[in-house]
Amino acid sequence: MAAAISLRSYLLVTTLSKTRRSLTLNFRDISLDHTWNIDELPWEIFSHPSHKTRYYDFVTSLNPEFVKALQPHVDAVSPDTPIAERKVHHAAASSFLYLYMSLGSASFPGAIYTMRSTIPIGAGLGSSASIQVCIATALLIQSRALSGPHPDQMPEEAKKQLERINQWAFVGEMLIHGNPSGVDNTVASHGKAVLFKRSDYSKPPVVRTVKEFPELPLLIVDTQQAKSTAAEVAKVAALKKTQPAVAEHILDAIDSITESAHEMISSPSFSPTDPTAIAKLGSLMSINHGLLYTLGVSHPKLERLRQLVEESGVGWTKLTGAGGGGCAITLLKPDATMQEDGQTTSKPTATRAAALQTLEAELENEGFEKFETTLGGDGVGVLWPAVLHNGSDEEGGEEIDQEKFCTAEGREGVERLVGVNGVGDGGRREGWKFWRF
Repeated sequence: MAAAISLRSYLLVTTLSKTRRSLTLNFRDISLDHTWNIDELPWEIFSHPSHKTRYYDFVTSLNPEFVKALQPHVDAVSPDTPIAERKVHHAAASSFLYLYMSLGSASFPGAIYTMRSTIPIGAGLGSSASIQVCIATALLIQSRALSGPHPDQMPEEAKKQLERINQWAFVGEMLIHGNPSGVDNTVASHGKAVLFKRSDYSKPPVVRTVKEFPELPLLIVDTQQAKSTAAEVAKVAALKKTQPAVAEHILDAIDSITESAHEMISSPSFSPTDPTAIAKLGSLMSINHGLLYTLGVSHPKLERLRQLVEESGVGWTKLTGAGGGGCAITLLKPDATMQEDGQTTSKPTATRAAALQTLEAELENEGFEKFETTLGGDGVGVLWPAVLHNGSDEEGGEEIDQEKFCTAEGREGVERLVGVNGVGDGGRREGWKFWRF
C-alpha cells in the first residue's frame, strides 16, 4: 500500500524555433545539462516496423536493440564528471531518451526539457518515478496521445489516460532500476493511495484505489544514506533463489500485513485520533519493518533511526521504498496519551510535541533530515498555460520561462514559482489540472 506525498517533481518544456534541431535535458538538481542533435538520434531503429512501439502498447520489457542503439548517445553525457555522478546522469539520460524515441518522432520540434524536483533523490520516496511520470506525460501530450485533463472528462477516459502515463513511466523506471515493482510510478500517476499487487510482469498489476485514505500523522526522515533500488531488489531475488520457501513465507506475511492495514484504514470506524486504532496500525508497521529487515533490505542507519524513535516513544517506524538507506516513515502516536507500550492511560507521560522536539534535536545531531508532508493528494497534473500566480506583487499571467524556473532557489523557491500548493499563496495553486476518476 502506497500513498502520494505532497513533495513533487516539475518539468518545463520549452519549444524552440523550427530551425533549431536540438534536444536538451536540463536537470538542474543533479547538475545535468546535455544537448543532442535530433537528426543524429537512431530514429531508423526505433521506427522499424518489426519493433515499432506505439503509445497505447503495453510494454513489459525493454527492447535490447533500442538500449544498444542509444548507448553511444548516453555515453556522451557528462564525460568529465566523477564516476558516481556520471552514473546518475547516464541513468537519467537513458530513461529520457528511451521514452523520447519511443513516444516522439523525428518531426518533433527542438525543445528544452527542464526538470526541478522537491523530492530528495535516492531516498526511497519515489523521486525517479515522479520524474518519469513528468517525462511520460509531457511526451504523450506532445504526441497528442492525451486529451485533458479537463473538468468534464469522463472518469473512464481519465482512468485510461492515467494508465497510459503510468505504463510509460514504468518503462522509464526499468531503465533506472532494472526490475522495479511499478508501485512508485502507479501512486505518482494516480495520487491518493493505492493497494498494489504485481505477481506476473507480463500482465498489468492489480491496483485498488484507496479513496478515503486518512490524513495520518506521519514523520518522514532521510537517513542521508545513499541507496540503490536495483541492488536491494537483487538482494531479495537472491534470497528467493537460495531460500525460496523462507523468502516466500516472509513475502506472504508482508502481504497479510498490508491487507490487514488496508482493511483497518478502510473501516468506517477507523479514526486517526483513536490511540487504540493507531497502536494497532503502528504494531503492523513495526512487524512489517522486522520482516523487511529479515529480507536483508534494511541498513544500520535505518536501524539507528528506528532506535531513536522507539526510545522517544513518539511512534512506530518502518523503512520506505526499497530500503538499504534512504528514508523511513514514522506513524506518530496521538497527542493526548503516550506510553512506551502504546497503550492509553489517564496519566500521559509526555505530550507528542515535547517528545518530538527532543527527537528532532537528536535526529539533527546525528545527521538525519526531517520532512513535513501531507498524504493522499492528487497525482500527475498539468499547468497549461504555464503562467505566474505566486502571491507576490509580480503581475499574474506572466510566462514561467527558463530563467525563472532554473533560478528558483531550493524546494521553497520551486514551490513558490510553480508548485501545486505554492508557498505563500494560501494553498491550492490556480491553473493546475488533474486527471481524476
